[in-house]
Parts: sequence; structure tokens; C-alpha cells
Amino acid sequence: MFKKKKSSKRTPSTLARKLITVENPKAVVSEQFRTLRTNINFSNPDKVLKTILVTSSSPGEGKSTTSANIASVYAQEGKRVLLIDADMRKPTVHHTFALKNTKGLSSVLTRQATLTEAVQETTIDSLFVMTSGPIPPNPAELLASNSMEQLIVELGANYDFIIFDAPPILSVTDAQILSNRCDGTVLVVKAGEAEKAMVQKAKDSLVASQANILGVVLNNFVLAKDHYYYQYYGQAE
Repeated sequence: MFKKKKSSKRTPSTLARKLITVENPKAVVSEQFRTLRTNINFSNPDKVLKTILVTSSSPGEGKSTTSANIASVYAQEGKRVLLIDADMRKPTVHHTFALKNTKGLSSVLTRQATLTEAVQETTIDSLFVMTSGPIPPNPAELLASNSMEQLIVELGANYDFIIFDAPPILSVTDAQILSNRCDGTVLVVKAGEAEKAMVQKAKDSLVASQANILGVVLNNFVLAKDHYYYQYYGQAE
């Protein structure tokens, strides 16, 4: 098992901007992330899902926020979780967790860093992060390399659950390449903004890459105050 490099401790307020599952675990949205965790667990009962890719059709649909919160709820369940920022074009995970991004996925794939150097601890128990690392000139080629395949195998022996935050699938080929190597893929769709044709195209792209599509997360959907779900969970003490 790899020894992890200790990162400086950060206060919970640092995580408040995006990690509602940490800041307010009793919120309705936090409960929905736990429901998502359950749905992923039961989506393929005959196979253990260990590597999950999270992507969207277009930028700005919340796939990075979704990835971070899914990682959080799995860690809260007691799983040893690694969140990898596989968006080596416009990385954001290091901002979410207030981590340095001097070494990360690109560094490991180009043999500029070891896993020990690239994996960082967070303030959430059992949740580790591998940032994107320096932006390389060839992200797609790195993700399609044998080094990436070997890395997934190596990490799978040391973590219970690995989540990849990938770029939007219609923007670049990165998500298609990586989805073929992961056990399952989750597509994030922003309510009220995502175009049906674009979502369908994103699905078709995943099917073409032989991805195992676990389902779709409808993000930014607002529940009415009188909705039974809101009434039941919104009253939690």
C-alpha cells in the first residue's frame, strides 16, 4: 500500500463552496448524492464497480462538483476513495480541495513523479486526490497509453473506489477514451440548459466507445417546497 504525502490541513469552510455533502450532510442535496451512491452500487449487481468516470455533454454542467461529492459520500461510507482529475485541459479539482497541482496524473503518466508524490490527502477521512498535474500537450494520447492502463490496475489494488473527473465528452475525445477503460460512466446533465440533441449525441459517443453507462445525473433541478422528498428530508435535525 502506498504511503501518502501529507498535505496541510484545511478548514471545512474551504470545502463549503462545492462540497455540500461535507458542509451540510443533512441537506436534501446531500441525501440525493447518497441516493446516487446507492444507485451506482446496485446498477450492476453481478459486477463490482471500482472505477467510475464522470463526464457531461458540454462545459458548465456540474460534472466536477458531482465527481467531488460522489467521492465524498463514498468516503463517508468508509470506503478508501481516490478522486482523479482526468481533465488535463481545464483542471479544477485542486481548487475544490485547495491542493497544489505541481504533480499529478500527467506527472505519473510521463514518469515525472511517483504515485506517492502525486496522491494527496484531503481533510475528509479516507478520501485522497490525484490532481491533473501540469497541463500536457497531448492529454488524449496519455489517457490512451499503456501507462494509463497499468496505472488503473495498480490503483485498483490500493483503493476501494476510484472516480475520474473527465472533460466534457463532446468537447474532446478524452472522456471517450477513458470511459472504455472504466467499469462505469455517469453522465451529468444540467436541467434547463442542456440541449436534448447534445445529450443524445453525448450518449451516442459513449455507446460508440463501448462505455458502460450507469445512468444520468440531472443537475441543478429545483424541487418545490411542497415536494414530498423535500418535506421528508428537509426536516432532518
